[in-house]
Amino acid sequence: MQSVPWAEVVSNAPKVAAGAKKLWNAVGRKPSAGAQVADATQAALSPEARAITALTAHVSELETATKELQEQMLASSELIKALAEQNTQLILRIETQRRRMAWLAAALVLVGVAALASLVLLLVR
Repeated sequence: MQSVPWAEVVSNAPKVAAGAKKLWNAVGRKPSAGAQVADATQAALSPEARAITALTAHVSELETATKELQEQMLASSELIKALAEQNTQLILRIETQRRRMAWLAAALVLVGVAALASLVLLLVR
């Protein structure tokens, strides 16, 4: 008789919890502020240079945000995969148990019918 692999579920729980915590920490992080150029340096630059510097800083922030989103997506994918594997194992075991219960119910009905038939035969004699 196979039972739910609780040992596997329990042993995988810390891994799943760590993945969830890692994902939560990654999602919960506040976006980092871009490097600010000193006002004195900004004043010394021409308007075009200031615009280029601002655009460069903005592109850098966007690249950082994109990298963080990719890391979060990877972490969530790993967590979802681990949960899906665990869920699949549990569903397979539950289905096996359901089939066994159906067989046992059928066997119990047959034993009941046989017992009732025996009782009727004893009473008729």
